[in-house]
Amino acid sequence: MKIYNTLSKRKEEFEPLEEGKVKMYVCGPTVYNLIHIGNARPMIVFDTVRRYMEHKGYEVNFVSNFTDVDDKIIKKAIEEEVDASVISERYIAECKKDMQAMNVKPATTHPKATEEICGMLDMIGTLIEKGHAYVAQDGTVYYRTRSFKGYGKLSHKNIDDLQGGNRSLLVTGEDQKEDSLDFVLWKPKKDGEPYWESPWCNGRPGWHIECSVMSRKYLGEEIDIHAGGEDLIFPHHENEIAQSEAANGKPFAKYWMHNAFLNIDNRKMSKSAGNFFTVRDISEKYDLQVLRFFMLSAHYRSPLNFSAELMEAAQNGYERIVTSVTNLNYLLENAASDTMSEDEEKLAQEAKGYIALFDKAMDDDFNTADAIAAIFELVKFANTNTKQPCSRQFLQSLKEEIVMLSDICGLIVEKKQEMLDSDIEALINERQAARKEKNFKRADEIRNELLDKGIILEDTREGVKWKRA
Repeated sequence: MKIYNTLSKRKEEFEPLEEGKVKMYVCGPTVYNLIHIGNARPMIVFDTVRRYMEHKGYEVNFVSNFTDVDDKIIKKAIEEEVDASVISERYIAECKKDMQAMNVKPATTHPKATEEICGMLDMIGTLIEKGHAYVAQDGTVYYRTRSFKGYGKLSHKNIDDLQGGNRSLLVTGEDQKEDSLDFVLWKPKKDGEPYWESPWCNGRPGWHIECSVMSRKYLGEEIDIHAGGEDLIFPHHENEIAQSEAANGKPFAKYWMHNAFLNIDNRKMSKSAGNFFTVRDISEKYDLQVLRFFMLSAHYRSPLNFSAELMEAAQNGYERIVTSVTNLNYLLENAASDTMSEDEEKLAQEAKGYIALFDKAMDDDFNTADAIAAIFELVKFANTNTKQPCSRQFLQSLKEEIVMLSDICGLIVEKKQEMLDSDIEALINERQAARKEKNFKRADEIRNELLDKGIILEDTREGVKWKRA
């Protein structure tokens, strides 16, 4: 398995720090609003990386944070006249709903910045002790950027060329800095803002320190993979390296992975330009499995253009796989025999070649575009070779292979058939009759059968009520 490493600017053979285990950190969203489709790309891409690692037998410890204290969160809280935590908790819940709809697996740990302040204070204290950070007159703590000899190694920027500062590094109190490139680790509170006590001033952390601290706490001082969008390479990830390696005295991450930008109709996504979409916006028109399919239809390091035409093409592609699995399920109900014939055994062996193609694509820096092409080839093979009566064993093997490869991509291609209201009511009536006859075993069987099909029963004084999950 080879991964393109932003740090070395080349593909490298993947060798985990600990055999059979992968420690992976992915920068999560700042939770002040519904997530947009730009947020969705790294979520989907690195969820797929995780799924493939797990498919290959690795035990993956996957950590993705929520930034729940930030200027945008505070601004929204002031506008709504509520505590900042009300805003962040609301949008963490909404983010999790969208992630579930996109079939993004929950992280092993989803830490929140506000719950890791003690760790941040500890790391900042260490950096001050080691001479990598200093306290300004007003209590602001700055990182002494030039004290870290490797600064610029991820973004491949020369520190001298950065003199004058990147706009995102400049803050109020610039005159307090020893060097314009120094960045904030801790800043004093302002009126109406949330704050925490510290040895330097009552205030809150800078953005960069949180990921260094959460990664160390939940994954250790050295990790296998650190990932995120390419917009995070500089300054965020560059600053994380400087903080972590200066504090811990060890390399931070072995492999750095970054997905490319998402454009809308060949333009950068922008609210002012009217080409800004949240994941929730897209869900009103498409199943979010279509959005996931679209995101994986290009290599993660390639810029991706979002348009109505491309989403329609993605929907057609996704439905092609779903239809094939639906047809195989129908054929399974009418199978000619149970066991494979000799000819079918040869065909089944041939089908495994498409699994090898899929693995080859994914082993080459997670080339999901070619991996999906391999699924299409398997679908075509299944459609072609099931026109005549087939055995249950052969049909089942084809279906399981298509579903397995799709599942690695996080694509749900076997749809549960939704029950008709009349069928639900009939089973509820049967359950009521079974309870009257004290046949509780059958009553429980019916409840479980309905639950498996997404129907939740509630026994009330007015009778049995039901709803779809």
